[in-house]
Amino acid sequence: MNTKHKLPALRRWAPWALAAVAVVALTWWAFQPRPLLVEVAPVTVGRFEQAIEEDGQLRLKHRYLISAPTQAELARPTLKVGDAVRAGDVVATLTPVAPQMIDARTRLVLQQRVGSADAARRASSAQLQRLDTALAQASLEAERAQKLARDNFIAPSALDQAVLARRSAQQALDAGRAEVRAAEFALAEAQAALARSEPGAGARVEGLWTLKSPVNGQVIKLHLDSASPVTAGQHLLEIGDITAVEAVIDVLSSEVQQIAPGSPARLTLTTGAPALPGHVVRIEPVAFTKVSALGIEEQRVNVIVDLDTTAPGSQRLGDGFRVDARITVSSQAGALLVPSAALVRDGTAWRVFVVEGQRAVARAVTLRERHADLAWVGEGVREGEQVLLYPGSTIGDGQAVKIR
Repeated sequence: MNTKHKLPALRRWAPWALAAVAVVALTWWAFQPRPLLVEVAPVTVGRFEQAIEEDGQLRLKHRYLISAPTQAELARPTLKVGDAVRAGDVVATLTPVAPQMIDARTRLVLQQRVGSADAARRASSAQLQRLDTALAQASLEAERAQKLARDNFIAPSALDQAVLARRSAQQALDAGRAEVRAAEFALAEAQAALARSEPGAGARVEGLWTLKSPVNGQVIKLHLDSASPVTAGQHLLEIGDITAVEAVIDVLSSEVQQIAPGSPARLTLTTGAPALPGHVVRIEPVAFTKVSALGIEEQRVNVIVDLDTTAPGSQRLGDGFRVDARITVSSQAGALLVPSAALVRDGTAWRVFVVEGQRAVARAVTLRERHADLAWVGEGVREGEQVLLYPGSTIGDGQAVKIR
């Protein structure tokens, strides 16, 4: 009798009980934290490099400035910037200004100067012959002393005196030859001054002076591109070798202490262009003040980087080109690397979130060094593990995550 009354009651309440269980289950599911979409990166082993990145510009290693040797008229240049020249090619032609007219007295003085220089040359030549004879005599005495010394007929001090006398005679002969050369140059100078003073000398064809290139290279600058009068020492043009360039990188004086001569560097001219290898050859010991883009005065030091001109792309370099430089100050192979974007500050320490079973697990890590892209980790993670990138404040230990 009781069983029959219970069955209708159970049938009547069963749907409501199931509905209540479903509501509770839906409520529990609705309030469960949803997995967060995250980006991850693997922990890798590779080379860690600490580098300083700055910009600079290229300059020629050797620049040759051609100047006017005297006051003259410059003929119109035929060369243009970028033209190639070889050593010995004429790069400028000058017409000397006609010398001032002199009187008979001055001309006579110049003639007497030529005679005096010629007499000095003759005297120095005679002195040279006397010194040559003295050297021959000293050589014979030294050879005779060496033979007697071998037979112990003379003291060692006598042999030393003979050898030193021969050496002194040789030095005196060298000095005499130099005096002869000086006398010859003085005579040529006096003759040249007399030749320039002769009437009509300024109108001769050989009066044109030609300036020649000292090296193989290219014209990199023309100071004058038209015929004009020039003064002594006035700059005419500049020549340089475009294949021999170096980079001047200005680095903060607070960071330059990390750089040592020989440090490897890579230079980039434009975005997407291959980097050119090089190395630091010199660090200038003098700093200078430079105003940054933010208007802050900074003390900077020039670091000179030598380029590998055999690398592809180095053939299109030029004087004054802007470059972006990356100078490596330290390097470590076989380092455990984690992206810097995965690091989270934990007081004075650091931690990362490692994905384990679709959950983010916080782990403390020890850092050796780091820069903007990578961090060298000593302990806390293993190679191949996935770490979260850019973990926000919503990520907690054990948070369910889903890899984007």
